[in-house]
Amino acid sequence: MDWTTTILDVWARNGDGREVAKLEEIQALWSGYGQIVRLIFNDDSTIICKVIAPSVSAGHPRGWDGDISHRRKVHSYQVERSWYQNHKPLAQVRWPKCFGQGEEDGIQYIWLEDLDAVGYGFRRSHLDEEGLNSVLRWLGTFHGATYNASTEGLWQQGTYWHLETRPDELQALEDLELKKVASELDQRLFECPHRSFVHGDAKVANFCFSHDNKSVAAVDFQYIGGGVGVQDLAYFFGSCCDENSLEQTEPWVLDQYFGYLRESLQQFHSGVDVDGVERAWRELYDVAWTDFHRFLKGWSPGHWKLNSYSEKVKTRCLNWLKGQK
Repeated sequence: MDWTTTILDVWARNGDGREVAKLEEIQALWSGYGQIVRLIFNDDSTIICKVIAPSVSAGHPRGWDGDISHRRKVHSYQVERSWYQNHKPLAQVRWPKCFGQGEEDGIQYIWLEDLDAVGYGFRRSHLDEEGLNSVLRWLGTFHGATYNASTEGLWQQGTYWHLETRPDELQALEDLELKKVASELDQRLFECPHRSFVHGDAKVANFCFSHDNKSVAAVDFQYIGGGVGVQDLAYFFGSCCDENSLEQTEPWVLDQYFGYLRESLQQFHSGVDVDGVERAWRELYDVAWTDFHRFLKGWSPGHWKLNSYSEKVKTRCLNWLKGQK
């Protein structure tokens, strides 16, 4: 598709009158479902356009095509549009401002703030302590601020890997011990009485960093919904550290995260049992990790995240589950 012509036409009809000097393609959406583009105006100001054009003929990079996959992704963009329409960034937690959205001829558009232009112009794959701490602050603050919030318009159960939407990956899973407890893992996460929003895809690639790594903003809210904060925490932690760092850094990461969570709960929800939330979520950290491990083993058995630390957490979790019976 000629995104240039399409976006320029839509901007000419629906924009704020600024004249576009050029477009920059930033990246394609997963499975070829659209494009993220930067519009650069004659006054050098910028805006981001997320163009969503779902197609049943689009190819999945790992071969997971089919109706279930297609319907999940289509719904994910509906959720993202609902998120941007109904939720504004908090002073303590940054994500792009939404300047508008619409749909024409089956193609959806979301007009977003350019985070690069407001001080978040750096992307990381591995993080130093400062960078880790910044994302842990974002996550802990976000989860505390959205504690017990309504999921209307979002996923009732956030994260892109939760069991209900991944029957094919469960069927492909060859780890029979893990397959046997898949429903129990999902149930324990879903039935936790302490819930908040989870970003749902909180990998390091979805955070934009300041030059000194001291602050971050998050992007990509397709899988935001209800959950327990350690689902985001476990997924983020596994996305930015190798197996040796994971082992060594785990206690510090957990303590930092829960420190920020406690501060946020006390700020936004003064009557909440903060100790109870921390107790419940610490107990579920291994469950959250193992739940994603379950998905990944079925989806991509050779994935680099399936390392010795991940197997160790799985074993720890399975032993804990046995002790609960």
